[in-house]
Amino acid sequence: MPKPAKTDPSGELPDARPDEGLMRVWDPLVRLFHWSLVAVFSVAWLSSDLSEAVHMWAGYAAGGLIVLRVIWGLIGPRYARFSSFVRHPRAVAAYLGDIRRGREARHIGHNPAGGAMILALILALAGTVLTGWMMYTDAYYGVDWVAHLHGLSAHAALFLVIVHLGGVALASLRHRENLVSAMIFGKKRAPGECDVA
Repeated sequence: MPKPAKTDPSGELPDARPDEGLMRVWDPLVRLFHWSLVAVFSVAWLSSDLSEAVHMWAGYAAGGLIVLRVIWGLIGPRYARFSSFVRHPRAVAAYLGDIRRGREARHIGHNPAGGAMILALILALAGTVLTGWMMYTDAYYGVDWVAHLHGLSAHAALFLVIVHLGGVALASLRHRENLVSAMIFGKKRAPGECDVA
C-alpha cells in the first residue's frame, strides 16, 4: 500500500503552487540531461553509417552526460538522487504486478519501474559508449567481439528507449498527467492522498 504524501507542519507542500496545483519535481540539470541524451543518442544512431566522426563525438557526448548524471544522482536534489527511486527488485516486480492489475500508485518522482529503467538505460548506454571507445584503442581496434558487443549494446539501448516511451505513455494515461510536459517544464501535479511523494 503506498504511503500518503507528506506535508510540512504548515500544511503546505514543498515547492507547490496553490494557484496551479503543481509542484516542481525535475530540476533544470535533470531535464537538460534527459533531452541532451535524447539528442546525442539520436545523432549517434542516425550517423552510425553516415559519418564516423559525428558518430564518435555523439558517443563521447553521451559518455560525458552519463558521468554527469551519475554524479548528480549522488549529490543532486531529492528527486534526482538514486536513493529516491532505486528500489529492490521485489519492489519493482510488485509495482509491475500492480500495473498489470491496473492499480499502481502515482509517484511524484520516478516510480519503481521507472527507476529500474533509468538504471538499465544508463548501463546499456555506458556499455555502448565503452565498447565504442574500445574499438578505437590499439588493443581492441578491429576486434570482432568488441564491435559485436557495441552493436548489441546500442540495440539494447534502443529497445529500452522504446519500452521507456511505452511506460511514459501508459503512466500518463493512467494517472491523467502529461509526463513529457513534466520533463520539459519540471512540474507535476501536487500529490494527492494516495500518491507516493
